[in-house]
Amino acid sequence: MNPFVFNTTKSILFRSGAAREIDRHAGNLLGEKVLLVTDPGLRRLGLAEPAIAALAEAGHEVAVFDAVEADPSVATLMAAVELGRTSGATGVLGFGGGSSLDVAKVAALLLGSDQPLDDAWGVNNARGPRLPLVLVPTTAGTGSEVTPVAILTVGGEEKRGVSSPVILPDIALLDAELTLGLPPSITAATGVDAMVHAIEAYASANANNNPLSRMLAREALRLLGANIETAVSDGGNVAAREAMLLGSMLAGQAFANSPVAAVHALAYPVGGIFHIPHGLSNALVLTAVLRFNLPAAAPIYAEIAADAFPHLADVPDESRAEAFVVALQGLIGKLQMPPRLRDVEIPAEALPRMAAEAMKQQRLLVNNPRPVTEADALAIYSEAW
Repeated sequence: MNPFVFNTTKSILFRSGAAREIDRHAGNLLGEKVLLVTDPGLRRLGLAEPAIAALAEAGHEVAVFDAVEADPSVATLMAAVELGRTSGATGVLGFGGGSSLDVAKVAALLLGSDQPLDDAWGVNNARGPRLPLVLVPTTAGTGSEVTPVAILTVGGEEKRGVSSPVILPDIALLDAELTLGLPPSITAATGVDAMVHAIEAYASANANNNPLSRMLAREALRLLGANIETAVSDGGNVAAREAMLLGSMLAGQAFANSPVAAVHALAYPVGGIFHIPHGLSNALVLTAVLRFNLPAAAPIYAEIAADAFPHLADVPDESRAEAFVVALQGLIGKLQMPPRLRDVEIPAEALPRMAAEAMKQQRLLVNNPRPVTEADALAIYSEAW
């Protein structure tokens, strides 16, 4: 057996309603002055207010940074850090989707150390220390609450990552009640994002692909595949929401240690250039990338096909990988997601530029089961268009 490393969040609390009692679970850790990082949409919905009130009633001062946007920029991060400095933050609470959690992770790093951001980009370059950090996801998609990765947008379009166990939180608090109000379109996009995490983690060519990640990826696919349609069509179904939140977290643990590959690499230019949400960006290129990978990864995809789609267990082994790709495309249609790049108004003339941008994501492309050249990326985008 190959040697491997498996890192994850130190403590995970999974219980509906737990966010309303966050002072009990994390108050001592966060300290007297808490920087809460979230987005304006969640603030308008009031989802964070019970947690803010619970902390305030317990004697904590809470400075709220609620300006996180989709594909957050370095400027947004630094604004959050500045609020943390002026408020004397003793701990950071990330509350929201992957964008808010990613900003919270790096804010905790920069507030807790004197390390410049430019020195932290890449793998294992963040040295810390960081402030105490608690993450509360409000979507079932990114799994950011258990990943040592934060993605930020640099220069308007390019995405860069900070990847280090240092930015894993002290506590991940998973409260499915916070996901009950998610619109169907966001539920679908984040759910497919989680499925992509599991698929790419299982098939990753990374040397750290390991038995724990593969086990978690398969359980994630079972939970996500069985519940995503219900969560989208019946958003108030607590059982489905809990299954999606748990599946998202398990997929996050899987890809945090067995990293994602070409689906994400080719999705980043879709989001960076055209500001398409990350989960939808993944869905738009997913099946074209998997078809490209079939010559190298068909046996791997065949192994996990029936986890997501149990009826595929009856398909012969030699046909199951292709059937898996077809089933994923069918799922995207059932979830009423735009199926092609042209459906989100990406022009055909932009595809060469996107292919060139995708080549900058070598940290991801090296994990793909099949090597991807710029010409390959262009062909994949053309199929997805």
